[in-house]
Amino acid sequence: MIMRDAIGVLLSAIKDEYVVCANGFISRDTFNSKDRPRNFYMLGSMGQASSIGLGLAISDPSKKVVVFDGDGNLLMNLGILTMIAKAAPKNYFHVVLDNECYDSTGGQPTVSSSVDLAQAAKGCGIRSVIRKEADEDFDADFRNMIAKDGPGFMLLKVGRDPSAKVPRVDIAPPMIAERFKKG
Repeated sequence: MIMRDAIGVLLSAIKDEYVVCANGFISRDTFNSKDRPRNFYMLGSMGQASSIGLGLAISDPSKKVVVFDGDGNLLMNLGILTMIAKAAPKNYFHVVLDNECYDSTGGQPTVSSSVDLAQAAKGCGIRSVIRKEADEDFDADFRNMIAKDGPGFMLLKVGRDPSAKVPRVDIAPPMIAERFKKG
């Protein structure tokens, strides 16, 4: 399954949760699939969606927070896994869409083909870790994860669509932040 289709499946399970999207195609695919005020689109600052999501989860435990991250983004901020494990917010759920490349900048390979990010999350102390391959069904696992207490981590190995022509998020960053706050 390619990343855009995986995001569509994930979004079908999202109800009231806040979704923080990593920059690049993850934000673009989410925006074009199901834009809503409770989606926060990172339009820069690679690697920071997980930190923003963690901060939101800690600051308001009544809000369920789901982070849509990429392998390249997580690799830029791998230390966040230790912070998630230490803080252990029950309302935080981290989904890493791993296509083994920096897709938005041309598909340069990441090291995730040889580094198991699910094992890294487990090794850092995150108790609930799920790993799914591109051809495996993950919908029920995702729904179960967000229905339980977190933190939860799901690694989804996804395919790349090199011909993707996904429109950019056409909302200015200040407006993204403003509508997300009002959520």
